[in-house]
Amino acid sequence: MPENSNENSNENKRTALVTGANKGIGYEIAAGLARLGFRVGVGARDAVRRADAVDKLRADGLDVFGVPLDVTDDVSVAAAAAQLQARGGLDVLVNNAAITGGMPQDPSKVSAEQVLSVVDTNVVGVIRVTNAVLPMLRRATSPRIVNVSSTVGSLTLQTAQAAAVGPVSAVYSPTKSYLNAVTVQYAKELAGTGILVNAGCPGFVATDLNGHQGTRTPEQGAAVFLALATLPDSGPTGTFRDEDGIQPW
Repeated sequence: MPENSNENSNENKRTALVTGANKGIGYEIAAGLARLGFRVGVGARDAVRRADAVDKLRADGLDVFGVPLDVTDDVSVAAAAAQLQARGGLDVLVNNAAITGGMPQDPSKVSAEQVLSVVDTNVVGVIRVTNAVLPMLRRATSPRIVNVSSTVGSLTLQTAQAAAVGPVSAVYSPTKSYLNAVTVQYAKELAGTGILVNAGCPGFVATDLNGHQGTRTPEQGAAVFLALATLPDSGPTGTFRDEDGIQPW
């Protein structure tokens, strides 16, 4: 079955887009949202992995479709937005796509090119995608923007619990700090529009990003983002949380 097939279309369903959804936490967020009744766009830049993920999710009876999407490319992002518009719009955006930039990341040794490449994916990519789909979210009934962040981006926790929030990281961790700051600014701009904007941390999940050294499963890590994506209209905006609740920026 083609990955963009619409055979399971239901006009009353809400639509979600998850970036970087072909594996790991993103895949489990896509699966979880579909199980909650969403039609889910599986955003990924690798065509083979995207198609494989769509096929696997559909084999479980889930309503998903593939969205070719490279968050670092303006043309790709615009095409993804056009695809979603043609399918009826968007209700929930989960910005999950991210890269680490490789380790080690001692600040005295990282290169400008290394830093800029990770910022382009982890921060600018979020802004590209969010702004491209924002007109659709403004028209949605209960729109949500969910940013996949990490406690390694919390300046408070980095200072107070340095040993508990990962190794020295002058590239990846600061991009999550930047993403947290961007989340706050979107929440401020969109206050009163009904669009709730929040960030979350999945915990130490075993994924490709950490060489599968994590202690949590991707499904466990996805739970906080499913909660943020389905907040009631009276829910909070501009927060950063993990499974234990609100965390400091």
